[in-house]
Amino acid sequence: MCTSIAMKTNDFYFGRNMDLEFELNGSVVITPRNFPLVFRKTAPLKHHYAMLGMAVLSEGFPLYAEAVNEKGLCIAGLNFPDNAYYSPEEDPDKVNISPFELVHWILGRCSCIDDVRQLVKNTHLINIPFNEHLPLSPLHWHIADRGSSVVMENTRNGLSLFDNPVGVLTNNPGFEFQFTNLCQYLNLTTGCPENCFSQKAQVKPFGNGLGCIGLPGDFSPASRFVKAGFLNLNSVCPPDEQGSVAQFFHLLDSVAMPRGSVIVGSSTYPAAGAKANGQSAQKDQYEITTYSCCINASRGLYYYKTYSNNQLTAVDMNRENLNSCSLGIYPLIKCQQVAWQN
Repeated sequence: MCTSIAMKTNDFYFGRNMDLEFELNGSVVITPRNFPLVFRKTAPLKHHYAMLGMAVLSEGFPLYAEAVNEKGLCIAGLNFPDNAYYSPEEDPDKVNISPFELVHWILGRCSCIDDVRQLVKNTHLINIPFNEHLPLSPLHWHIADRGSSVVMENTRNGLSLFDNPVGVLTNNPGFEFQFTNLCQYLNLTTGCPENCFSQKAQVKPFGNGLGCIGLPGDFSPASRFVKAGFLNLNSVCPPDEQGSVAQFFHLLDSVAMPRGSVIVGSSTYPAAGAKANGQSAQKDQYEITTYSCCINASRGLYYYKTYSNNQLTAVDMNRENLNSCSLGIYPLIKCQQVAWQN
């Protein structure tokens, strides 16, 4: 589960909710231009565009969940179970890339969506896990720059790139369904609804917001796509940095998951006082929005908040030496930060 959004005011903004039933244990990581990006089936990129995003570090390598490069190109991987397909066989006529390498492959080489379109024509996703302890996640990807937004999906039908005028992505089903599903909500309006019930009954609205009756409020991927898409396409906010960032987080908050709203399964743990006889109990697992992020892709700024810390924290790519060969690593601040006024 997850929701990603692309939004443009004076600058271009991109970000996501990371919805999981466990902590990702990631850090905000800056990969400078000269940090070697090693691939399993093709030559390494010793020099590339710098990038910034949320990553899990494994064996010194940043496994990005979402990131932006110094040119303002953004990408986020979102859960796509049962639909994502990675071939077990190499394609001798294309560059074979594992899905965990895709963010580096695209952001390291591409400056815009047009570059992405050209690159993926010669890219083949192959089923190679990072290691035996880190299997591949079934993903599809939201990729965007200031001018356009696309969705990349790799299924048994092959690799597809879809134009995404909504600027939003969630999870299953695939993007074609999600976009077509919007046709069921053509009656929604941000204004006062007209009386289409019958002209024989002079019914008048009794309050504001009635034009949004029917807008989904549940946490299913299709509902989150509709709600986030409706709010994103109708978004109005001050175009400055403070107003844009505040608005972006309000959009993400509209589809965020509080603990207890979605149960995804149970885990077994020893029951209290029952270790001697081996008894165990079931503990519910709740899907929550573990973190939310907003990237100012125009300026290389990464803002985030976590489930337990509502205060925004920011990392500026341009305060680093982008010609370095060493990663810049910033662990998440998860303890609640409060600005006292007295």
